[in-house]
Amino acid sequence: MTQTLRLGIAGLGTVGAAVLGMVARRAEALSASGRTVAVTAISARDRSRDRGLDLSGFAWFDDPVALARSEEIDVFVELIGGADGPAKDAVEAAIAAGKHVVTANKALLARHGAALANAAEEKGVALAYEASVAGGIPIIKAIREGLAGNAVSRVYGILNGTCNYILSRMEAEGLTFEACLKDAQALGYAEADPTFDVEGFDTAHKLAILTSLAFGVEIDADGVSVEGISGVKPLDLTMADELGYRIKLLGVAQATEAGIEQRVHPTMVAKASAIAQVMGVTNAVTVDADAVGELTLIGPGAGGNATASAVVADIADIAAGVRRPTFGRPVAGLAAPRRVEMQRHEGGYYIRLTVHDRTGVAAGVATRMAEAGISIESIVQRRSAKAASTDPQGRSGQPVPLVLITYAATEGTVREALAAIDRDGLLAEAPQLIRIERE
Repeated sequence: MTQTLRLGIAGLGTVGAAVLGMVARRAEALSASGRTVAVTAISARDRSRDRGLDLSGFAWFDDPVALARSEEIDVFVELIGGADGPAKDAVEAAIAAGKHVVTANKALLARHGAALANAAEEKGVALAYEASVAGGIPIIKAIREGLAGNAVSRVYGILNGTCNYILSRMEAEGLTFEACLKDAQALGYAEADPTFDVEGFDTAHKLAILTSLAFGVEIDADGVSVEGISGVKPLDLTMADELGYRIKLLGVAQATEAGIEQRVHPTMVAKASAIAQVMGVTNAVTVDADAVGELTLIGPGAGGNATASAVVADIADIAAGVRRPTFGRPVAGLAAPRRVEMQRHEGGYYIRLTVHDRTGVAAGVATRMAEAGISIESIVQRRSAKAASTDPQGRSGQPVPLVLITYAATEGTVREALAAIDRDGLLAEAPQLIRIERE
């Protein structure tokens, strides 16, 4: 048997602790490739913290960069997090020192993936990152390796468990976003500052990585159009249900004649679709490809064991001598991305307008839509019980919701029509706009 593959783990939070335990439990299976795998060194911010683990058998490094350069390791496992700072410094140091790198850091890859992959190529080391997208779902390997013979036309999915949990609770219990977010924080599903999750930035980083893999282009995180879920109201979920949809925060990358769309936003999906059935903190990714058709992978998108599973899978590949280009092809072979601005997106739309309940308003809205060339699939106007009881024949003048479902239209055209409706003085508040993703 050849020499032991020595691991150095930087970051001993939930995932780091789970990796330590998994490597120990699965030592025999991991050695099946012919090489023993063992953790030999660790690094974390606080040496004195009680993590419920016996760390006495590992070399301790206060500085992750020093660990990355250490002669005591062959593989540097980065579980620190963050696009810059210690994580970036340590990964760069590890690659420069000829160490393989395994990371779960989507922010680091979204911002610096090309440069790090290029450095890894020059040094002949692996830069592995299965755990960076969708936790325990092996979507990186599925796209890069399992679907290598396919031309991908679209990849989309639920990539953030916090948002899916909140939307699931809002739908099931009729709660507000704010109430569900508070519960998510209490359960540990959301951070004290939840902005990165609920406003879609976490999903955008993961989507940028999947886009590069699926379409052979350079990572373009700044090219992702991002919209979060904080504006979704219980009424939107109720109307979605009545119309045969569910609302999910999706990350979508789609090839078009103009280039590649990258977008993150609340989305109406048909209740009969596989992705609509995914509730709670679970993640799901669907790939549309020419040979296999539609392929959907569903599973835990976060958590210690799920993420550790993906980290250890990468370690097993390195132990077996498996080495592939970071993004499916050499960095020099990645094409420059052609961005498609959101205004050019074409699809169906759910539009909720809060209008004044008076005669002619619905007709005025329909006229402006028709002038913009937008065809309406359905229109629903609701009056409050109070308005109906006090004015059963006429109109109360009070704000009421008017919901439209459109056939395919461009984002720019829809926005122009809504601006015209606003100029006509028909709106009592800003409109709600949610895209519909067709199968």
